[in-house]
Amino acid sequence: MLSVEQAYERVMASFQVLEAEEKPLLECIGQVLAEDIHSPLALPPLANSGMDGYALRHSDIIGASPETPSNLSVIGIVAAGQMPDKSVAAGTAIRIMTGAPVPDGADTVVPFEETDEVQRKREGKTLDQVAIFADMPVGCNVRPAGEDVSKGALVLEKGTVVRAAEVGVIASLGLDKVKVIRRPVVAVLATGDELETTGTALSGGKIYDSNSFSVAASVLASGGVPKLLGIARDNLADLNAKLEAAADADLVVTSAGVSKGDYDIVKDVLNQRGEMNFWSVRMRPAKPLAFGHLNGPGGKNIPLMGLPGNPVSAMVAFEMFARPAIRTMLGKAKLPRPMVDGVLTGPIYNEDGRRVYARVEVELRDGKYLATPTGPQGSNILTSMSKANGLAICPEDLPSKNTGDQVQIIMLDWNEEVQI
Repeated sequence: MLSVEQAYERVMASFQVLEAEEKPLLECIGQVLAEDIHSPLALPPLANSGMDGYALRHSDIIGASPETPSNLSVIGIVAAGQMPDKSVAAGTAIRIMTGAPVPDGADTVVPFEETDEVQRKREGKTLDQVAIFADMPVGCNVRPAGEDVSKGALVLEKGTVVRAAEVGVIASLGLDKVKVIRRPVVAVLATGDELETTGTALSGGKIYDSNSFSVAASVLASGGVPKLLGIARDNLADLNAKLEAAADADLVVTSAGVSKGDYDIVKDVLNQRGEMNFWSVRMRPAKPLAFGHLNGPGGKNIPLMGLPGNPVSAMVAFEMFARPAIRTMLGKAKLPRPMVDGVLTGPIYNEDGRRVYARVEVELRDGKYLATPTGPQGSNILTSMSKANGLAICPEDLPSKNTGDQVQIIMLDWNEEVQI
């Protein structure tokens, strides 16, 4: 039986970053840039105003105050999206809106509230003159050309995860497509004669197939593209037939069929159609975990991960092994979930010398992370997983972790792109 670390090493040795694809910008959220992005232009392309106000020469307002205002002639107006058609000379100003290009000759923008504009409007006067009430610093409220990005500059590096901010940056460069590492296709297959499809009536002895949905949802959340293959019955012919549809997958994930029972046939298929790497890991839940490769078309070797049938075991095994594999194929830099040290508010028991991953609800209280077990820890109790936001670890060599003990916790709901 392999340790968790040994199993992880064997699994990860079978995966590498996938090839690039060019996609519309909004379809790339969560993917990784496959190339450096250099700016084809300066941002902003022209010096522009950071305020609604008056563009003028600083030398015309030195010493200006409400008591001794500087009176200037207003020779025009420029709005955002327009180009100025006049230059600012001594003793003149141009009324300007936020984002509008600063006219030639101007080096400062004074906001409306530092002028007599409101008073002039109230008194019905024209805006061909303006009194400036403040000696603003030279360059005030002027955004220089290239302040954000200079032309040709490296804006985003290859390997950057595309988030909303990166989408905005790329769009500001005028690009509508970008090259990213493609998302892996993950074939998802449940096995078992006892399984029934959701939306149908249950007959005697049957249960609904939840694993296909929880695994497919986990694939989506990890950044992959799930391909649901349905349910394979407990015979080699049906399992082989279902696996034919996985020929284009980058990874096949099955659930059940990997223990020692008479109907646990995923291992048999691996041995017949490829190779078995391992099938047992020293952990609880998820001890019966199979991993190997299927022989695909054209000599392609398709990694296959056989998760246990119990729903919590399937989800924990996916978290520990399938999720890092998917993130590797996506080109992500951070593979495991973030971890924190916390304090248990209830015990975790280790009955057989395996590493225990207990479902816990984690909260920050008085500067400490408190981890509360979410109830019975049976591998069939899926609701206990839905209440958990972390997995608390009891090492192999300890019989228990008790209330008040320090534990390491794998955080399930934290943003994995951020260093904790």
